[in-house]
Amino acid sequence: MRIRRSIMAFVAILLFAATFAAAGEQSSGEAKLATQEKPAAPEKPAAKEASTKEASTKDEKPQPPPETVANPVTSTVRQIVERQTRNIVAAAEEMPAEKYDFHPTEAQMTFGHLISHIIDSNNFLCSRISDQTEPKAEVKDTDPKAKLVQALQASFDFCSAALQKADDSKLGDVVALNRGRKGPSAQVLIALTNDFADHYGAAAMYLRLNGMLPPTAQKPPAAAQK
Repeated sequence: MRIRRSIMAFVAILLFAATFAAAGEQSSGEAKLATQEKPAAPEKPAAKEASTKEASTKDEKPQPPPETVANPVTSTVRQIVERQTRNIVAAAEEMPAEKYDFHPTEAQMTFGHLISHIIDSNNFLCSRISDQTEPKAEVKDTDPKAKLVQALQASFDFCSAALQKADDSKLGDVVALNRGRKGPSAQVLIALTNDFADHYGAAAMYLRLNGMLPPTAQKPPAAAQK
């Protein structure tokens, strides 16, 4: 009887030990499986972006420095003077001599008066730019067309010469304006280009009212188109 009890106790111990060992093996296997199946951590976006940017930078060629222009303001005004010299002088030449006394209404100036006004404006403003003595054109709005056109061309030539000596470093220089006022040289350049647009617009209107096209509205000669 005592032997039987001892055998049964021994069997119980073996069963308990086997059960414990099996449970431990299963737990170890699950932990190992969990470790094997755990996905790799994704690459951080910042690191990936930096890596891509670095690779892209290595492939890029160095960019040349941006193109610049010396004295951009005064050089641009010189170009405008050159263009408006052609346009305004051509408009004065286009208008027939007998139409120089034409004015759209009684309150408006004649075409001859417009041309003499442009002459005076050019000479005054460009003398302020260059600090030179203002040329005194001895013309009247009733003078013959040929005399007015010649004086007009001379006023533009004076402006071109004055601007050759101008540069952007002098834009802040204070100069004498009309009516006792003073202002920076830049103000004179702006007034000059504004006057060109205003004066050419007026001359173009006078030409159209007389059935003629202003120079900028005319088609270039066939030879120039080729």
